[in-house]
Amino acid sequence: MNNLHKYLPTQVNSGPWLTRYTHAELQQRITGTNLVLPICSLGTPADRLSELSPLVLPPLYHEALDDDLKAALLNRIRQCFPFYEGTRERNEVRCHFEIVELPPEAHSPPPAQPRILAFSVDTAVEEHGPHLPLMTDTIQSYAVLERLADEFDSFALGPPVEYGHLTWGLPFGLSIDITPPLLTRYVTRFTNAILEWMSPRALYVVDVHGSIVHRNAIQEGLRQSRSECWAFRWLHDPLIEFAGERGDQHAGGIETALVEQINPQLVDSRWWPQRAEELSVGEMPLDLAVELSSDLPAFIKRVESGSFNGIVGKVRNYFELDAGQLMQRMLNVAREDVRQLMKAK
Repeated sequence: MNNLHKYLPTQVNSGPWLTRYTHAELQQRITGTNLVLPICSLGTPADRLSELSPLVLPPLYHEALDDDLKAALLNRIRQCFPFYEGTRERNEVRCHFEIVELPPEAHSPPPAQPRILAFSVDTAVEEHGPHLPLMTDTIQSYAVLERLADEFDSFALGPPVEYGHLTWGLPFGLSIDITPPLLTRYVTRFTNAILEWMSPRALYVVDVHGSIVHRNAIQEGLRQSRSECWAFRWLHDPLIEFAGERGDQHAGGIETALVEQINPQLVDSRWWPQRAEELSVGEMPLDLAVELSSDLPAFIKRVESGSFNGIVGKVRNYFELDAGQLMQRMLNVAREDVRQLMKAK
């Protein structure tokens, strides 16, 4: 996919890309709707993909797949989406989910060979509560990468990898986990494909999603690839004292503040801030989410028997944060990473 500016959102709950919508909005929209997962070639225009259906998932890439990996990924995605097998909503939802495989095509890469090519590996199909879009992690990652592209010469942005490992979203639905082994395999093949397509000298790979298992799987995929020079960064690493240490890990105050800082139009104003107290009441405590993570059936049962809204954290943490400072911390560590890569290659 190219034309990233046409893929990355400027307004929540708008357009054909499903990941721009909130969980609450999608629950109302998907009934009777055709949902499409495209498989396409690197460089396929975003406009072409967005025309496939009223709601389109992020693509998988031909160049990053072999027959076995494709079958395994599609089987897992069908198990998760739109609602996880065994959940009440899986049995009740009335929509059509379709895989659309475009013919492989050789698209020309961007004209200049970049010194550093950057992309994210996030979990873009992951619920982020009633007020934030599914692709909240990708939004944060590319906000940082776009700033770096403005600051460094020969620093180019590649398409994101939008599927990864998650647990907390599965009981709530509209979330996709491809498992750590499949993520490693896909990252390896995607990395090799994008090296061949764009011929960068080095890679800078980032993510915002908090799972350690997810991050380890990405790095193992990079190690198994043909890349000789790469760096990986979890962009929330410098924010631990404001997030994890406050029990505000997912879709709470810190992510609300950051997305609002990037673009206030990406936060659903029907929920935030006027219904902040209602959001707070529906939070799941971090320690409970961690406890349930190892027992998915129990997690699903707990969600279905309660009134949790998909936030794992403390949305009122927002009022104790300086969003500009948070973004600056992420930018500072990312800039230093890029400087070190420039020295290495």
